[in-house]
Amino acid sequence: MTQAPPRRFSPLYEVFCLYVGLGALGVLCLGWSLVAAMLYPFMPDASGRRLGRRAITTVFRIYLRILTLLGACRFDISALDELRDQGPMILAPNHPCLLDAVMVIARLPNVACIMKASLLKNVFLGGGARLARYIPNARPLQMVYASCEALADGGQLLIFPEGTRTVRYPVNEMIPSVALIARRAKVPVQTIIIETDSDYLSKGWPLFRRPPMPIRYRIRLGRRFDPPTDATAFGRELEDFFAAELARAELVPPQFHAAARNTSAA
Repeated sequence: MTQAPPRRFSPLYEVFCLYVGLGALGVLCLGWSLVAAMLYPFMPDASGRRLGRRAITTVFRIYLRILTLLGACRFDISALDELRDQGPMILAPNHPCLLDAVMVIARLPNVACIMKASLLKNVFLGGGARLARYIPNARPLQMVYASCEALADGGQLLIFPEGTRTVRYPVNEMIPSVALIARRAKVPVQTIIIETDSDYLSKGWPLFRRPPMPIRYRIRLGRRFDPPTDATAFGRELEDFFAAELARAELVPPQFHAAARNTSAA
């Protein structure tokens, strides 16, 4: 039996959801960032890291709950809960949109995130990111060392192996950082498959552009790879795995519909 497409909201309500959601996220992030910035100089690394990560998980969980209550988004992301107490590993999702990190961190409270260095100076995110000991990507060698330290401390590391949001169906070329960190830290790489039926906040999507709603997101766990010995070969293997998994995805962003149909036909 074919499932009926989800009912779409009126444009006026979609605008309401867009601005309420973005406003709520802004207030939550700014409020915690200011508090975290004041706490940062006075808290030891371990306790600051623990508090910072749990607080960001709480902020993102509240935000996703608001979107759910509005009906703007439908999240099926509970598969991540299985990873919560499984120890150090690299979390490697595909990257269709800006909400990807939000969804992962909302379910996993002990994650170190590799992020753009410029965001550490962002008034909405910087204070919280510094307290949580998130890792800037400005200097690759320092990023690798810091990532290995975060894993040695017992945390999990979130890194997007595409390096940026997906612009090529079904997945971008993999960056070598994942393999280098996994090999040096001797931890597995847990792939995470993120599916969505919307282009919202994909590469090039303006922040205040209204998307059709409701938006559906689904996360499932993929293969867990052992620490690699050959970074180049591992990158190709990882890319092939994501390509195969996303080619059979239930949810595909509209910008990739034609490519997905061609792949299925082949």
